[in-house]
Amino acid sequence: MSETYENALLRLCIEDPRIVVLTAENRAAIRTLDQKLGARFIDVGICEQTMIGMAAGLALRGRIPVVHALSAFLTMRAFEFIRTDVGIAHLPVKLIGGVPGFLSEANGPTHQAIEDVAILRSIPGMQIVCPSDEEELVRALPAIVASPGPVYVRYNARPSVVPHTAEFAIGESEVLSDGTDVTLLTYGFLLEEAWQARSLLERDGLSVRVVNVRTLVPLDVEVILRAATETKLLVTIEDHFRTGGLRSMIAETLLDHSATCRTLSLALDGTWFQPALLRDVLAYEGFTGDAIAKSVRAAQGETSCPTMPSPSLTNPKQSIAAHLD
Repeated sequence: MSETYENALLRLCIEDPRIVVLTAENRAAIRTLDQKLGARFIDVGICEQTMIGMAAGLALRGRIPVVHALSAFLTMRAFEFIRTDVGIAHLPVKLIGGVPGFLSEANGPTHQAIEDVAILRSIPGMQIVCPSDEEELVRALPAIVASPGPVYVRYNARPSVVPHTAEFAIGESEVLSDGTDVTLLTYGFLLEEAWQARSLLERDGLSVRVVNVRTLVPLDVEVILRAATETKLLVTIEDHFRTGGLRSMIAETLLDHSATCRTLSLALDGTWFQPALLRDVLAYEGFTGDAIAKSVRAAQGETSCPTMPSPSLTNPKQSIAAHLD
């Protein structure tokens, strides 16, 4: 059985006495650590701002705080504290955000973190890591904890369904398949859907490159520019608002390097997603592997694909942003 996040964090705590675990009454991922860490485990209650201020103070005293809270409240309610107490001082506080993006599933807009990446990447020096599954989260954890600066992690403990081919390193993407027609760029658990879309598109004759953009900040610019040069269409897939997320990062990268290519953005466009069970959220919002493949086919100018149902049949709201640039 693969190691869990909780066991991996405990192991690192045993190896490094500087690590302190904090939570704002969000213990789902660390349910037994209070019994094992004693005074090195602190639950502040539903007080995210207090937790960040405390973490900053601990970091100034040489500790490595690993804090846990729901992504929506961690990134929005405590933003000023993250910016001022952690960001300006460039402290090694690790921010573990629970149920980010669509993983919030049945929760309504108040609990949906779909602007978290845009908010936190505005802080100079903030690193953002988005593991595709628990295996990758565990593999990334040593690098996250060892980083001398702040790191925000979109926590994801879903089982692995994609074969990882590269060791984790902050700032490096993982190219899972090569291709010359389309590049699918995504992060977090949506890698599973992108991987399924690849299979469907290749069945129809397209050559598909899949990139796991597991570190959004710093972005792997080399992989992005190579994909822009070597493939005909870049597709960004994210459970985030279109503005400020991966699509914005790709546009900025292309502009900075005077590069051009056709891009397709699959993201939320100005509306929060419909609360439901996760599979129903994906179907309703148009982020299943089938729906992604359908959008790519349409962008390629080939709308007929009998094996892939249109997301419009299940999504009258059409909140997905499928913008071809």
